Amino acid sequence: MHQIYFDLINRHYFFCLSSALNTLHCSESKPERCCMKVLIIDDHDMNVTLLKNLMMAKVPDCETICHTESAEALVWCEENDPDLVLVDYMMPSPNGLEFIERFRKLAGKGDIPVVMITAVNEKDIRLKAIEFGANDFINKPIDTAELTARVKNMLALRKSQKALANRAEWLAEEVRKATHEIVEREREVILRLTRAAEYRDPETGMHIVRMAQYCKLIAKAIGLSGDEQDLILDASPMHDIGKVGIADFILLKGEHLSNDEFESMKKHTIMGYEILQGSKSKLLQMAERIALYHHEKFDGTGYPY
Repeated sequence: MHQIYFDLINRHYFFCLSSALNTLHCSESKPERCCMKVLIIDDHDMNVTLLKNLMMAKVPDCETICHTESAEALVWCEENDPDLVLVDYMMPSPNGLEFIERFRKLAGKGDIPVVMITAVNEKDIRLKAIEFGANDFINKPIDTAELTARVKNMLALRKSQKALANRAEWLAEEVRKATHEIVEREREVILRLTRAAEYRDPETGMHIVRMAQYCKLIAKAIGLSGDEQDLILDASPMHDIGKVGIADFILLKGEHLSNDEFESMKKHTIMGYEILQGSKSKLLQMAERIALYHHEKFDGTGYPY
């Protein structure tokens, strides 16, 4: 009989695992086409207009956000996420280097591609820009073909980053859903197996409900976490599952048990433990311990040990 209940638990877990895997493989959402935001920063209006027109003409699905003052651009970045930053080096403070340094310190801006536009070919300036977080450079005077190629490469990188982030977020949500479904099915297993004990002992029903609530209140009183309280609430109804192995003439006896009968009754703790042991589920592991030890006492007069 113990093996029958153990097989029932295994079948439920196999079904839960299969459902979780099917959810992960079959519920993928299709990627959405999105407009990429290019932030252009240059203190000369003519340069901003030139870059904006080039982006609109050469880069599809591109929205430009333009600033002639780098300080204002930083304020905008505090509340918004561009997909690419084109920033000039020679500007009033903060200049291109200072802008990149401050930009990288903003929350969520560590991976956004930044291209510095400069007429300066000094190696130390470029090394400093790389140190602060620049990803690429465009030399002045600007070559249209080179600008287009580099911008497209940076935007392709950004699209890959966003797709990966969206994929990770989607997977995390699917795992949460699958985990919740498994927990719900574990609870169903507990409730259905508990009914088996109820059929053997008609006095068990409301006793199980009250006892589970008392267990949660005690767990809260001794300072256990909310998750631990819920685990005990869900697992404690299984404490008497071992009674399915106790003979009817003992279990249903309407008067005091003899010493021998009481010794047989004590074995329901061991039987319950044997039915529930060996599971990888935290819920059933807790139920296993509760079934085994729920008649123990602090003074050592309980059973089975």
